Amino acid sequence: MSVRLRLTLSYAGVVLVTGALLLSVVWLFLLRYVPTEQISLQNGSVPNRHDLVRAFVPPTVGALVVLLAAGLGGGWLLAGRVLAPLRRLQAATGLVGRGSFSYRVRLPGRDDEFRQLADSFDAMLDQLAEHVAQQERFAANASHELRTPLAITRTMLEVARDDPEHDQAALVRRLLVVNERAVDLTEALLLLSRAGQRPAALVPVDLSLAAEEATETLLPLAEAGGIRLDVGGAPVVVPGVPALLLQLVVNLVHNAVVHNDHDPRSEDRFVRVSTSEVVEAAGAHACLVVENTGPQLSPELVAVLTEPFQRGVTRIHQDAAGVGLGLAIVEAVVRAHEGVLHLRPRAGGGLVVTVTLPRAAD
Repeated sequence: MSVRLRLTLSYAGVVLVTGALLLSVVWLFLLRYVPTEQISLQNGSVPNRHDLVRAFVPPTVGALVVLLAAGLGGGWLLAGRVLAPLRRLQAATGLVGRGSFSYRVRLPGRDDEFRQLADSFDAMLDQLAEHVAQQERFAANASHELRTPLAITRTMLEVARDDPEHDQAALVRRLLVVNERAVDLTEALLLLSRAGQRPAALVPVDLSLAAEEATETLLPLAEAGGIRLDVGGAPVVVPGVPALLLQLVVNLVHNAVVHNDHDPRSEDRFVRVSTSEVVEAAGAHACLVVENTGPQLSPELVAVLTEPFQRGVTRIHQDAAGVGLGLAIVEAVVRAHEGVLHLRPRAGGGLVVTVTLPRAAD
């Protein structure tokens, strides 16, 4: 049976049982004042219980039949009215199942449970449509990025085939460079897919130590570009996966170095890394801030920097250029650790990245 039919039968059953109980109460009340035997009078006789049964039962049965019909008809109409929002949700799920993410329920009326369910469904569709669009852009960009080194490799091999006197050693060196870039891109894609998963086991990790290790690792790259690396702040411990949190800091510092001010006349080029603890009403949080000098960035560009394969406007190390997945991996790691990532343009040029993570218990 359908839900509407079950609700109809439930409404009709409630009406019928209520009417039967009411008539039973009336019947019992009348029986108290009616004698069981026939009492004769000079002008006639007093009705007894047998007479009352013959007079009361037929109308009672008719009343119950009317109540049953009214319960079935009214219950069918009421059930249809109550279930109307669910039919709209069913139509929406059917369209989504066929691949259409543009339909929204937008249920009118009072703010009841069905309205809240429809609003939640619309919000889910918004997130799903955005996620699908991001995946489509990611697939298109990944295909393009993976096709580029393959096309370069094919071109170099065709040139070597058509020119037997071509420098084979130079060809091998260039092929190695192209191959290393393809390998780096593949490893970054694998890391991005793993970083977005919720870690199963979390251990205490000191963000200040991760910041020091990341700056020590990237110090030669910064010194080659004449960039000053500053790291400081208080020790702050967060629950997480040490390898992923270290990769997070390394990606942020590497991004700050390779996108730093490329103008050789600029004397004060720096990357500043700091850790701190922020205490709010909701609880304590760990805060990691990476600030770097660099070119002016528009808010529109900063808003899409965390999307895969988005790159900044300039790089000071072309040989250190990544594949455009650094900040996308950072966002995936932050999301997996239930944190918040915030990017904003720095006054005077550059970028300020703030990562807020839940602080570990004492």
